[in-house]
Parts: sequence; structure tokens; C-alpha cells
Amino acid sequence: MTAVNSNTTVLPQALLDQMNGASASKKSTAEEAQDRFLTLLVTQMKNQDPLNPLDNAQVTSQLAQLSTVTGIDKLNGTLESLMGSYQTSQSLQAANMIGHGVLAPGSAISLTESKGLMGVEFPQAVDTATVTVKDSTGKVVQTIDLGKQTAGTVPLLWDGSMADGTKAPDGNYTFEVTASLGGTAVKVNPLQFGIVTTVSTSSTGVQINVPGLGALNLSDIRQIL
Repeated sequence: MTAVNSNTTVLPQALLDQMNGASASKKSTAEEAQDRFLTLLVTQMKNQDPLNPLDNAQVTSQLAQLSTVTGIDKLNGTLESLMGSYQTSQSLQAANMIGHGVLAPGSAISLTESKGLMGVEFPQAVDTATVTVKDSTGKVVQTIDLGKQTAGTVPLLWDGSMADGTKAPDGNYTFEVTASLGGTAVKVNPLQFGIVTTVSTSSTGVQINVPGLGALNLSDIRQIL
């Protein structure tokens, strides 16, 4: 009879079999492919025609194909691991934005206490740039001359002043931006302001949720204020 150390736990055979099965199931696709290939190769060599044996070049070619498949499988595994790490990094980066204001593509302005934030993204330098603010009916309430601008993102603060000198009531407005260089129109991008409330992950990646702007990708954020 074999003595059992009092600090050692004897596992039931059924549990050992289950653990062994679990370990076997953890084999990677590459290892399974190698096992299948070697089994087929050995079987093929055992049953080959003695008068017409396998050509060395054929065996070498098959081994090269296996090596290629194995390499691709390992590369895919590495890429999946890197993507997982990248998404985790993006989630942490995005979480730091919660509670911060951001500028992203959009053309709405929310005027609160006579303050409305917006922005413009200039893909190139321009000679002239003009912002036109409209109310909910589409009526122009203010025109802002930005003059010359260099390429980049420009945040703007509208104090609610209207063209007639009065103050616009708090509420929702829209704006348009026109620009030109040397008399030729230049397409620019209006940017809407919003505050990041939550961050979520999905099959498409990390998304930043901003009321009024919806779910945004990190690439949609032009500036953090």
C-alpha cells in the first residue's frame, strides 16, 4: 500500500480524466493540423508502393505547406491578441474622456445662458471663412466672420448675440461654414460640441457616447476641450 502525504489531495480518476480531456481540448488549431498531417503522412508512408515510393520533393513540399499553414495560424493568434490589447488600451483612453467636452462632426449648437460652443475643421489654410447661425425655423440670426485661418481645428464660442444686436433666447440652433482660398471654395467641416457621458465596447470597437451626437468612434473626436 502506498502512503499518502497528509498535505496531498487524491483526485478521483473521473476528475483526472476530465482534466486530461480539458487539456487536450486546449490544443491550438495549428497543433491539431500538425497532428492530422503527421498521422496522414505516416499512414501514407506505411502504405506506399515499395516499387514507387514517395518522392523526397513531394514530402518536402507537403512539409513546407504545413509550415505555412502553421505560421498563418500563429500569426492570426498573435493579431487577435494584439487587437484585444489595443481595444483594452482604447477603452482606458476613452474612459478618461468621460465628463469632458469634445468636438465631433455635426452642425448643431445648444445655446445655454447665452453661451454656445461649436467648432470648424479646416483641411487647409483659407483666405476667408464665415459661420452662419440659424434658428429652428432656418432663419439666419448671426453671421460671424473668421477671416484667414490655417489648417486645423478651431473651437468657437457664440455669446448668443444676434445680427440686430439683441440676445438670442436659449435653445437649439444650427450653423453652416463657408470658406475659400484665392476665390475658390474650400470644403470645411462643422464641428458640434458635446459632453462624453459613457463609453461602451461592441463588435465594432470602442464607442464614446455623447448626447446629441450619439455613439462616436475615437477617430470621430477632433478635439477634447
